[in-house]
Amino acid sequence: HVRLVESGGGSGEAGGSLTLSCTAFGDTSCTSDMSWYRQKTGRERTLVSAIDSVNTTLYAEYAKGRFTISRDNAKNTVYLQMISLNVEDTALYICKCGLGIKAHWGQGTQVTVSS
Repeated sequence: HVRLVESGGGSGEAGGSLTLSCTAFGDTSCTSDMSWYRQKTGRERTLVSAIDSVNTTLYAEYAKGRFTISRDNAKNTVYLQMISLNVEDTALYICKCGLGIKAHWGQGTQVTVSS
């Protein structure tokens, strides 16, 4: 069993920055592939960024150039650095550990950006 703990969300004005973190506790075998999703109110969860065990990264189009995903294997932690935030980035940001139906999800951390 794995437990994912996210932190770093918060409220801020457009143009600001935030860094989210997600740490896996327990069975960390899923941490080879970690990703961040976001879910806006009333919408489906969508992929923001992903990173694999050899640090290959993937970004949603809107995240390119503004968001950076990274990982610290010693800490079983994945980060999402976000800059130049805008109101459209307001969402619940959720960490995912692993792939497919066996993946594990965190509870999410809320990011709210005001104009």
